[in-house]
Amino acid sequence: MVDLSVFRQLGKGKKAAIMNPDSANSLVLASASPRRLAILGQVGIEPDALRPTSIDETPRKTEPPRAYATRVAKEKAMAALKIIDEEPEIAGSFILSADTIVTVGRRILTKPELVEEAARMLQLLSGRSHRVYTAVCLITPDRNVRQRIIETRVRFKHLSGEEIDCYLVSNEWRGKAGGYAIQGMAGAFVERLVGSYTNVVGLPLTEVIKMLRADGYPVTYHWMKRAGRDLE
Repeated sequence: MVDLSVFRQLGKGKKAAIMNPDSANSLVLASASPRRLAILGQVGIEPDALRPTSIDETPRKTEPPRAYATRVAKEKAMAALKIIDEEPEIAGSFILSADTIVTVGRRILTKPELVEEAARMLQLLSGRSHRVYTAVCLITPDRNVRQRIIETRVRFKHLSGEEIDCYLVSNEWRGKAGGYAIQGMAGAFVERLVGSYTNVVGLPLTEVIKMLRADGYPVTYHWMKRAGRDLE
């Protein structure tokens, strides 16, 4: 049976014994993506700082998709590390970065900049399967580097010209790998999905939480903090 006394104490504001995790447990997200922030927010995690970085994300010649995503995610994290090392208040933080790509075979579909590029991507994805990879990089406070890459297989239904045209008008494709956002109207295009849904959105939640907990980040502290806030 669940002991509810701890929640009653939280509701009365008696949080000290539970609500004080170890110091140096702050989290920096090397991204400004609202989608990644929302995914972390599902489990009550609010990064202590956002440090998006600007790196060259051009794929190298003959670079396989998985290797490309893994490299870019690590380069984002390392760039963020250089930034926060100059900021004493967050210098000992966990750093989390990610890179999401859509692939058809060995072809990487990056984020289209022009509507014509997005149209070609949607035409390519129409009626066929593709893979979505998100590479995650976590740098711990003691500067160990952890990496994982998660794969999700997605199949689109056949898209009519009208559907593609109307989707392009919506502008949801802007800034999205593969030219679509599964959490938006493009969710209606998906016939089949095998693997992590949040991976397609931009951050594989289950795997990220496992990584954070394995290195001592107080994930459940945030759950208790939310419970206490809700009961106040």
